[in-house]
Amino acid sequence: MTGKVVAITGASRGIGAAAAQVFANAGWKVALLARSEKDIAKLSEDLPTESMALRCDVADWTSVQAALQTVVARWGRLDTLINNAGVIDPIARIEDCDPAAWATAIDINLTGVLHGMRAAIPVMKRQGAGTILTVSSGAAHNPLEGWSAYCAGKAGAAMLTRAAHLEEGENGLRIMGLSPGTVATEMQVKIKASGINPVSQLDPAVHIPADWPARCLLWMCTPAANAWLGQEISLRDQDIRDAVGLK
Repeated sequence: MTGKVVAITGASRGIGAAAAQVFANAGWKVALLARSEKDIAKLSEDLPTESMALRCDVADWTSVQAALQTVVARWGRLDTLINNAGVIDPIARIEDCDPAAWATAIDINLTGVLHGMRAAIPVMKRQGAGTILTVSSGAAHNPLEGWSAYCAGKAGAAMLTRAAHLEEGENGLRIMGLSPGTVATEMQVKIKASGINPVSQLDPAVHIPADWPARCLLWMCTPAANAWLGQEISLRDQDIRDAVGLK
């Protein structure tokens, strides 16, 4: 896979930053996309392969389109897009939530995935190949108190991923999702502080390290994951962990 090109949204921290490191270590050219330009610039400097840092707001179609156009203009192709950007806020019961904040979460967690797909699919179809991976969540399938925006956004993104596979699988595109489980990231710190729903009560020791889903995302770019095209892989599945080599 040396020399292939990956673009990662939400690359400034957590799973996105870990994925940038894992893909770079595997010889990929890495485009880090995030709103935190300073953070991704520093990460880009430290990667062991060719990389670029692009300020990108996934909720803004023009921003996403411009970022991926820059990637293709520089490197000539886009082999993988990882739709990773996501927010947990607002954590609030429906009766108490701020509708504007709720809508912002949907713009990032759902519409942001659409923007990535919309920008990447034409490029990949011209190439005749490409992989689009959506970082999902168990919250896409199970409601949790205080997480209505997150659950709804992730559920929509999961269905959007299935729809994209239905439309583009026959055109050589590989599209699927990854539900990583609870991961030791900044998001878990916010969840813990909220004190709402059972996830906030989990012992931090049970959260997996961010490099586990990152390594799974790399594995999903290989033919070994072809049996899951159009589906959502769960990193809670021990068979998947074994296949990826996570111990």
